[in-house]
Amino acid sequence: MENFSRETKAGTLEGTYDPKFKPVVDAFVENFETRDEVGANASITLEGKTVVDIWGGKKARGGEPWVKDTVSLVFSCTKGATSLCAHMLADRGKLDLDAKVADYWPEYAKNGKEETLVSMMLDHSAGQPHLRTKLKDGAYYDYDYMVKLLEEEEPFWKPGVRNGYHGVTLAWTVGELVHRAAGKRMGKFFADEVAKPLGIDFWIGTPEEIEPRVAPMIFAEPDPAAAGSKFTQAVMNDPTSPAHLFLLNSGNTDFNSRECHAAEIGSANGMTNGRGLAGMYQPLANGGGNLVSKDTLARMGRVAMATHEDATLLIPTRFALGYMKSMDNRVLKSEPNSSCIMGDAAFGHVGMGGSLGFADPECKMSFGYNMNRMGFGILLNDRGQALVDAAYTSLGYRSNASGVWAM
Repeated sequence: MENFSRETKAGTLEGTYDPKFKPVVDAFVENFETRDEVGANASITLEGKTVVDIWGGKKARGGEPWVKDTVSLVFSCTKGATSLCAHMLADRGKLDLDAKVADYWPEYAKNGKEETLVSMMLDHSAGQPHLRTKLKDGAYYDYDYMVKLLEEEEPFWKPGVRNGYHGVTLAWTVGELVHRAAGKRMGKFFADEVAKPLGIDFWIGTPEEIEPRVAPMIFAEPDPAAAGSKFTQAVMNDPTSPAHLFLLNSGNTDFNSRECHAAEIGSANGMTNGRGLAGMYQPLANGGGNLVSKDTLARMGRVAMATHEDATLLIPTRFALGYMKSMDNRVLKSEPNSSCIMGDAAFGHVGMGGSLGFADPECKMSFGYNMNRMGFGILLNDRGQALVDAAYTSLGYRSNASGVWAM
């Protein structure tokens, strides 16, 4: 491993890396020099060993330095953590992914949701992409309130017949199943069974003493290139659409508030860094470790649902059970930043603004990237994808022209 230190216009970058992965370091530097990165951490493990861990910049524009233990919200990367909890319980025989939700959560089985399967909660086909009910202020911070609303809600479609990204509601659909199967809330289960044993800084419900380490999120500026996208048009013009409700019916959530950080929102408020994301996925890139068996791991990485038009995001999507698979939407017009191109075996999750964590069991690599300046778009922007591309080319992968990185 080599030490790394570089002064950029955004501040000091530092860390360590295996020389084989110098292209990742170069891409990280380029993000700060030409792509307006403010603060970030990128981390990669290979065959269980850390081969890249680099960080730097600022916690806010012109603010304090982003240091080794800085953390930030990783938004929907949190779904990877929540889904891991569900798969661990399935592996232990406490949660049957093929069973009805009603077997664990009878109060949910009403108003057209009686036949919903546990697996549908994970693959975004349960028909609960959001809630039609206008949410009260602070709704996302009130776990029991959100669970009760979802119990009463009618699905947007017959469960299982199609999928639409459950962008926020997965926190309480999958989260409550974990709660019922484990006998304790999902945030505590993750802390006790994943974060602590792996020794990673990753919280779903962040302790107050961590707040000084948090880099506030810098929200994305609108991108004129996306004005004509189906998603943007639905948000602006169709108040009954899942896209509109997902973005605008949020109970005035302030994701930079202490109240939000302290809540348990298992789809959107995980607090970690690239190191924590790579650390969570490291066992899953290497046979499952002490988290899950090889059979469960194989199921976790298999495509469970794919569509030409996701009912929420309105782009083609591909999902495993709780995880994103490689999605290549580069040919779409007026849909910038709507791709996330990984290896064919890889599975993980993008976070709003461009953070990413994933495992690739084919090459035994795990990857994590977080940042504080969010990019505009549905999936990865050029900063995150540049790092992913550099990681695969460092391993000798030849091309992603097929929609996945291939040798």
